[in-house]
Amino acid sequence: MSSNAPVRRRRVFYIPGYDPIPPRRYRELYRKESVAQASVSGYEIKVLPAKAQARFGWGVAARIDGAEVRSAFEVLVWSDIVKNSMNQGIIATYATLVRTAAIYIGTGALFRLMRLRKGPVIAALYPVGFLLAQLGLALLAAWGLGQIFALWHPVAAWGGLIVVPVILEWFRRQDGRFFAYYLMHDYAYSAGHLGANPPELEARMAEFTAEIAKVLQGDSDEVLIVGHSSGAHLGVSILADLIRGGHVAGDGPALSFLSLGQVVPMVSFLPGAHRLRADLAYLSARDELTWVDVTAPGDGCAFALCDPVSVTGVAPTAKRWPLVISAAFTQTLSPERWRALRWRFFRLHFQYLCAFDRPGDYDYFRITAGPLTLAERFRGRSASKSRIERPTSRYTSVAP
Repeated sequence: MSSNAPVRRRRVFYIPGYDPIPPRRYRELYRKESVAQASVSGYEIKVLPAKAQARFGWGVAARIDGAEVRSAFEVLVWSDIVKNSMNQGIIATYATLVRTAAIYIGTGALFRLMRLRKGPVIAALYPVGFLLAQLGLALLAAWGLGQIFALWHPVAAWGGLIVVPVILEWFRRQDGRFFAYYLMHDYAYSAGHLGANPPELEARMAEFTAEIAKVLQGDSDEVLIVGHSSGAHLGVSILADLIRGGHVAGDGPALSFLSLGQVVPMVSFLPGAHRLRADLAYLSARDELTWVDVTAPGDGCAFALCDPVSVTGVAPTAKRWPLVISAAFTQTLSPERWRALRWRFFRLHFQYLCAFDRPGDYDYFRITAGPLTLAERFRGRSASKSRIERPTSRYTSVAP
C-alpha cells in the first residue's frame, strides 16, 4: 500500500513495557482518554468489543477529518513473564539489588547513561536508595527495640531483630505506592543477561513476530506497531525479524512503528545486548517501514529525545530512522494540567497514551484511529532540534 493512501482498516499491535498489570488496563485507558481527546479535538471515536482473536484486544470506530476508520487493537501480552520475574522474596530482592547495581556500575553503563539524561538514571537509582532506606529503618527500629529489651537482660537485645522482617514486609506490601520493588525488578530483568533477552522472552517475541506476519498478509491498509517504554526495544527486534524473514511485502499494508517513552539505552548500553544493537542498526536503514520515536523532556523515566540508534553508537551510513520528535508536555498540556502532573513521574510516563488539552502534531488517537498512515501524518516533519545523537555507549558490537 502507498503510505499516502487513506486508511480505512488498521491493525494496531501494542507492546507494553515491563508491566505486571492485566492488559484490560490498556483498553480502559484507551476508552477513557480517547473520549477526552475527541472532546478537545472535535472528532468521533468509540471503543468496540474485539473480534474473536488469540490475544487480548479491542476495536475502534472513528470519524476523523471526515473519514470513517476502523482499527483493531491487540495487546502483545508478556505480563505473565513480568509477574514470574517479580516473584521473589525480600532477601532475593536485596540480592538482586546488589547484582544489578554491580552490573551497571561495573560495566560503566551507569556513568555513560548519565551523560545522556539524568532523569531515567535517577529513576534507576531510586529503588536502590529506597530499598536500602527501608532496610536502614528496619535495622534502626530493631536497635531501638533491642535497647528496650536490654533493660530486662543484655542478651535479649538481639530480640529486637524480630521487627526487621515485619517492617520490610510492610514496605513490600505498600509497593503500589512506592514502586521500589517494581522498578528494581524492571532494571534487574534487563540486566540479568547483561542486555540479552532471556529465553522465555525470546520465545514470546517469536510468537509476536509470527502473529504480526499473518496480519501483514491480510487486507489492512496499515499495520501499526506501538512499543511503549521497554516495549520499544522489543518492537525494534520484532520488526527487524519480520523484515529479515521476508514477511513485509512491497504491495502489502503500510508498516509503521511508533516508539513511545523509550528506555532503549538502559539495555543497549549493556555488554550482552548484541542482538538489540544489531537490530537497531538494521532497522534504522530499512525502507520497508516508517519509524517515529516520541518522547518528552518532561518524562523523567524516558531517555527523552535521545536517538536510540545514534547514542548506542551503531548508526549506519544509510541511517534514515527513527524520526525523533518531542511530545512537548509543557506546550501540549495546559499550565494547570502540567502543574497537576509534573511530579507524578509514573503517570507522566504514560502520558503518550493519554489525551492532551493543547495537542500538537502528536495525537495518539489520530495516529491509531485516524485516516493517515504514520508516514503520511509526519511527512515533511523535521526531527527535534534538541535531539541527542552523540555516540555514548562503551559497547557497540553487534555479535557475541
